[in-house]
Amino acid sequence: MAEPRKSPSPAPPLRSSPQSSPLPAMSLQPSPKRSGFSKPTKLLRQVRSVFRTLPILSPACRIPLNGSRLHDGYVHGGARITGTIFGYRKSRVNLAFQESPRCLPILILELAIPTGKLLQDMGQGLVRLALECEKRPSEKRKILEEPIWTLYCNGRKSGYGVRRDPSSEDMKIMQTLNAVSMGAGVIPAEEAAETADGDQLTYMRAYFERVTGSKDSETFYMMNPDSSNGAELSVFLVRI
Repeated sequence: MAEPRKSPSPAPPLRSSPQSSPLPAMSLQPSPKRSGFSKPTKLLRQVRSVFRTLPILSPACRIPLNGSRLHDGYVHGGARITGTIFGYRKSRVNLAFQESPRCLPILILELAIPTGKLLQDMGQGLVRLALECEKRPSEKRKILEEPIWTLYCNGRKSGYGVRRDPSSEDMKIMQTLNAVSMGAGVIPAEEAAETADGDQLTYMRAYFERVTGSKDSETFYMMNPDSSNGAELSVFLVRI
């Protein structure tokens, strides 16, 4: 008499693949002068969405600015803050300002200039960015809260710049660089993914001097360690 067939024993459970280590907790602190960020309005979100769909253009026409706004030297005595230029070399550049590397950004601007082009121009000499917007006396908005600007680079109209609230990717980048006070390089691959063509996220960080001219004008001057060479980058915010 044949012995009854035994049912096969259950297979051992599969071992799960090791998980990647969790992201470090955010240690960035609110700026002493600003405890939070205003939520973007529906209209502002639509403006940003349209802006990001526009191609990067470099118009050939030159529109000079008032010479008093773009002087060669810069005034000492302003507040020292941290500025970070970052972005993929072929994509729009981002400019973030913080009270210190360990504080949340007080301002992030996305400009219609490729990151690689701006860094290349800075390597060749002084770059002066002027952002202008229309003054509206009926609105009590602070100048750093203006949502959209007309952008000039060394007197040449170069499209637009928009202010945006920090995204999760921005916060991740700021957290990665929180121990860096000055320097330049690329963000490690595990912190920022490469693009399809291998483009890596590039950054440059330096101290800036923030000078408030009035409620309608602010200027940020990059502080070069070699003070004899002056500032490599100046950013002017003006309401006219």
